[in-house]
Amino acid sequence: MAASVLNQPHFHNEAAAYKWVEARVWPEGPVCPHCGGTDRNQPLKGKSTRMGVYKCYDCRKPFTVKVGTVFEASHVKLHLWLQAMFLMASSKKGISSNQLHRTLGVTLKTAWFMSHRLRLAMQAVGLPPMGGEGKFVEADETFIGKWEGVPKRSRGKDYMNVVFTLVERGGAARSFHVASTRRYDLDSVIVANVKPESHLMTDELPSYRKIGKTFASHDAVNHMKEEYARRDGDRLITTNTVEGYYSIFKRGMKGVYQHCSEKHLHRYLAEFDFRYSNRVALGIADEARTERVVKGIVGKRLTYRPIDGNA
Repeated sequence: MAASVLNQPHFHNEAAAYKWVEARVWPEGPVCPHCGGTDRNQPLKGKSTRMGVYKCYDCRKPFTVKVGTVFEASHVKLHLWLQAMFLMASSKKGISSNQLHRTLGVTLKTAWFMSHRLRLAMQAVGLPPMGGEGKFVEADETFIGKWEGVPKRSRGKDYMNVVFTLVERGGAARSFHVASTRRYDLDSVIVANVKPESHLMTDELPSYRKIGKTFASHDAVNHMKEEYARRDGDRLITTNTVEGYYSIFKRGMKGVYQHCSEKHLHRYLAEFDFRYSNRVALGIADEARTERVVKGIVGKRLTYRPIDGNA
């Protein structure tokens, strides 16, 4: 029987965890996060020296691989961070803070904060537009959230958060928290994230009609008439791919996380986008997906005060 992935040294040994992270964050050797120096960085080996500390002899400042990353200023052992990272990256519908709290042996508050830092690491930045010539991009919108403080008689979609998602068939997903499903709220997202050479697939929402004319083609299925897919020559006109993304997203949000306030929704979207865009169907297994999270930790900081406030 194959050994558990979590038996690997970096998941239960602090020194091995530092070496594992360093090899991925600094593939060509230590880089000083203070001055960017690479030539005069040496490990400190004194008996009272903290684990993983280097000193830059250009700027004379000490540092570890955690500085300038989502791990900075955290007192949680690095191997526990890696366990949490693997569990989040490999759980298709996510893993709750309560489960992390019990599994890792940290407080619930710490587990909640760790999971938000890791969602930030999963957040993609600076991506080029998706699609292109011969590529199909599906767009759809959904509603998520609870009606906090709203009387039952008044509840409806007007009181829910609007999520808008673009999925390239056979590729990645990108989700956004938008103000509404009106044209002017969707157009800017589509223009910034989809190449005009793409073939756009949507449902019958009127908001897509004008923007659809700017793409190589625009086809829609009419869900109101229970039309979910049809053929046009060799083209399959459907939004089933993005609907499949939403089926995973909603099962995770309702079944695992159960509730998400509006101010944190963008990080949950980043988490589900990351796992979908780095899924097994694209040749990315759990361990490789975890390594991709590590590559996203650099240059991102999240402190407790803003995250618990309005960030």
